[in-house]
Amino acid sequence: MSTTERPRILVVGGGYVGLYAAQRILKKMRYAEATVTVVDPRSYMTYQPFLPEAAAGNISPRHVVVPLRRVLPKAEVLTGRVTTIDQDRKVATISPLVGEAYELPFDYLVVALGAVSRTFPIPGLAEQGIGMKGVEEAIGLRNHVIEQLDKADSTHDEEVRRRALTFVFVGGGFAGAETIGEVEDMARDAAKQYSNVSRDDMRFILVDAADKILPEVGPDLGRWGKEHLESRGVEIHLSTSMDSCVDGHVVLKNGLEVDSNTIVWTAGVKPNPVLARYGLPLGPRGHVDTQATLQVQGSDYIWAAGDNAQVPDLVGRKNGNPNAWCPPNAQHALRQAKVLGDNVVSGMRGFPQKEYSHANKGAVAGLGLHKGVAMIVMGKMKIKLKGRLAWYAHRGYHGMAMPTFNRKIRVLADWTLGMFLKREVVSLGAMETPREEFYEAAKPAPAPVDAVKVPAAAEPKKAEANAS
Repeated sequence: MSTTERPRILVVGGGYVGLYAAQRILKKMRYAEATVTVVDPRSYMTYQPFLPEAAAGNISPRHVVVPLRRVLPKAEVLTGRVTTIDQDRKVATISPLVGEAYELPFDYLVVALGAVSRTFPIPGLAEQGIGMKGVEEAIGLRNHVIEQLDKADSTHDEEVRRRALTFVFVGGGFAGAETIGEVEDMARDAAKQYSNVSRDDMRFILVDAADKILPEVGPDLGRWGKEHLESRGVEIHLSTSMDSCVDGHVVLKNGLEVDSNTIVWTAGVKPNPVLARYGLPLGPRGHVDTQATLQVQGSDYIWAAGDNAQVPDLVGRKNGNPNAWCPPNAQHALRQAKVLGDNVVSGMRGFPQKEYSHANKGAVAGLGLHKGVAMIVMGKMKIKLKGRLAWYAHRGYHGMAMPTFNRKIRVLADWTLGMFLKREVVSLGAMETPREEFYEAAKPAPAPVDAVKVPAAAEPKKAEANAS
């Protein structure tokens, strides 16, 4: 770890905002002007819009993550967590992966922790639920779904088959609709390789408390997306929620009860709860309260952006909505990170801050191969796409937004190979417990059956039998 006398810019979080903000600061900064330190419990950034495609096997999981040390070679990258911040002393407490916690002084602070899954105290959810916020969960979901097909194909127990082939998804926003669309598409393809499993044997259920799905693309395209998923056999239950899922027994408020081994939870996100320990001003939902310049309210050396920040939407407010806030999506995160990086450098040099203002350019969503919805905003004109054209728009937008040229090429290569080769349908669930087989092999070998000594009481009977 460096012990330089230069001012330190501490970036808490290496996600979308943290990565791009650090890149921008390093690009704008003069040589040796400051030390940029990025702290994150993972050594990579995950491009979350591609997680459904990773779960479906369309993109290699390693290609949706960006190594922080490779793309930030001039920064100091620490793998750990910032547990507390002392604003008076300008000191952060770092808890590394191993070893004791230590204090790290800073001069400027960027808070980019992002969001975590928003859960509720539903019985059984913590034990049974699968999230979709990280690449580990996407890999786990893919392995899990294929493993359920393996189970169903190998058993004659109808109850086991029914439970294995029932898939419940909670949350009808982008994450939920895209994930169930991609996973259903993958399972449909995979079933062709099983002799005892067909798509008709499977049951896909999507649950949402709202009265529509995909609200981000508007009511018309959301309605089309719902009808499209239903045409593929997905059951959609709206205006209801899950009451319980203890031991996989799912109970919905509308009275539906099913048994399932697969419960995927994508019902929204919330700011990282560790923000409460930083002593920052928070909004009503736990976001860091910021000005339009992305400076934290009441501070001239702390900035925040992305999913963990409550950023005023100046465009929405100009259009007559005084309470407009920027939604937590990749479109805003990318642009906020660039403005934030510029403002940190300006603040360090004593220059004025720039306000963040961005008009929504629309939204795109993929619902499986060659299927999707998209709303593209061009000035006052809204272009609505569905089906294959929307799918092209989805891949085109996110392919361009994927960080680094290296990852863009790798993702494009995955898509290109997918045009000519079939999906790989194999479960690598053993990766979650890689030492289990070695552990079993290292156990003492059981005694051979032939070497087991016959009890003494049986000897006379054996002798009598031989005599007769």
